[in-house]
Amino acid sequence: MTDWDARQYLRFEDDRTRPSRDLLAQVPLVRARLVIDLGCGPGNSTELLLERYPDASVIGLDSSQEMLRQARERLPQCRFMQADLATWRPDEAADLLFGNAVFQWVTDHPKVLRRLIDALPQGGVLAVQMPDNTNEPALALMREVAGNGPWSANPEMAAAAREDLPAPGFYYDLLRPACAHVDVWHTIYTHVMPGPEGIVEWFKGSALRPFISTLDPVLREGFLAAYAAEVARHYARRFDGKVLLRFPRLFIVATR
Repeated sequence: MTDWDARQYLRFEDDRTRPSRDLLAQVPLVRARLVIDLGCGPGNSTELLLERYPDASVIGLDSSQEMLRQARERLPQCRFMQADLATWRPDEAADLLFGNAVFQWVTDHPKVLRRLIDALPQGGVLAVQMPDNTNEPALALMREVAGNGPWSANPEMAAAAREDLPAPGFYYDLLRPACAHVDVWHTIYTHVMPGPEGIVEWFKGSALRPFISTLDPVLREGFLAAYAAEVARHYARRFDGKVLLRFPRLFIVATR
């Protein structure tokens, strides 16, 4: 998969940052010495962490050079590092490991979450948010369109869709044996999109990327046109022409 497009991702910055705010609001730490933003992206979540913990050392990690470039431009006073969360381990004990909308992309992420919990000191917090929307029409239509059309011969299509997240109880049982407290909950957001085309643009910055990143320009445009047509059929316009994107997300705040 090609590198992330930070500009495309930030087209919906306010809506994409809202879950970070909601996750951070539930972190019980009053003060922190070291905070690490896992999968910091273009730095919008890192900025929230700097505001919440102005006296802390805040580090942003991401696997994408493009996202890190954008983050460094946005927050030149902050330290950013390239890292693969599938194998990364903290060099020193952090008070807060914060992962907004990143672990759904990490292979065997439950194993990684447990490893990160085990690396926290007593009282340290792991705060995680992941989209839990694989059964929503927007995601189901990606899989449907991928299986129909000339692009379906591309071997990358079979592995492009994200897997369903486990149920909340799975994460509780995974993390609670190593923690003093684990809070797990769902929030369903309703994002107001300017029209069906807005949904396509939203997911071009996230879940559509594995489907289209390996296609040549002609197939890519064909795939997006077919997907856009299906989105328009499944998401009705409201009285003002806008459409509503239902978006469930899973939240976890685990205190060591």
